[in-house]
Amino acid sequence: MSDLVEPRKADIVYETENPILYSVENGIASITMDRPKYGNTQNSQMTYALDDAFMKAVNDDAVRVIVLRGNGKHFSSGHDIGSPGRDVVKSWPDRKMPWWDHANKPGAEFNYAREQEVYLGLSRRWRDIPKPTIAMVQGACIAGGLMLAWVCDLIVASDDAFFADPVIRMGIPGVEYFAHPFELPPRVAKEFLLLGERMSAQRAYDLGMVNKIVPRDKLEEATYAWAAKLAEFPRMGLALTKQAINHVEDLRGKRTAMDAVFHMHHLAHAHNDLISTNHLAGQDAKSMAAANKKNA
Repeated sequence: MSDLVEPRKADIVYETENPILYSVENGIASITMDRPKYGNTQNSQMTYALDDAFMKAVNDDAVRVIVLRGNGKHFSSGHDIGSPGRDVVKSWPDRKMPWWDHANKPGAEFNYAREQEVYLGLSRRWRDIPKPTIAMVQGACIAGGLMLAWVCDLIVASDDAFFADPVIRMGIPGVEYFAHPFELPPRVAKEFLLLGERMSAQRAYDLGMVNKIVPRDKLEEATYAWAAKLAEFPRMGLALTKQAINHVEDLRGKRTAMDAVFHMHHLAHAHNDLISTNHLAGQDAKSMAAANKKNA
């Protein structure tokens, strides 16, 4: 079976109409993922709500800095591949990228068009937000969760946080926003992807992927202390500094590398459709969670 026939639109059941909470205080916008029952996994409902919240913060002159966080035990357990709210077959009329609707398209075009929009396209859009962003990471930051943390300028993590991209089990070379060899040294990026094992917050900090580690009960305090400091600086200065560093990353090949690996990612999906039960090689939320625990 493929995602074109499973699940059907009538089977989509959202546990909440508002998967994102939004608030502003003292120049700091807090964007909170609110699907704790499912580890803040990202369905399209959440992804588009995230975009709405980010753009709301961008367009509010009172907001100087944005904090991205997740309610519950985990920051984000990745893309939604198993909850009742999995909505891959749903059309979204208010699309953000210049790609056509995926929902009525055949074969590999279905996944390619959708992921150009909701994963690669929107992640790049959030990376280019002119206001500084801080990811406040606790617990799991897995696969699609990495994309949300990596698009932020700073990452503050609790000492119990861990990072992983175990999609090698699906025969896939990493998530769509392929920043692995830019966030990590290349040999470590290979280890991270080929073995699919968890990386501790401490190792992520030692390798430069995380900016600060604090005890879990100090995470919010430490994150908002940095946010408050950033909120004191000139808006244009912050925007230009972000733009400068992002430009250097792109000169080093980040964007072109991501384009190339996105096509490899979709070759893997198409290959899986040909030789297995679906584009995820028969893996589901239960099997991936079990594998992740084994690799703890």
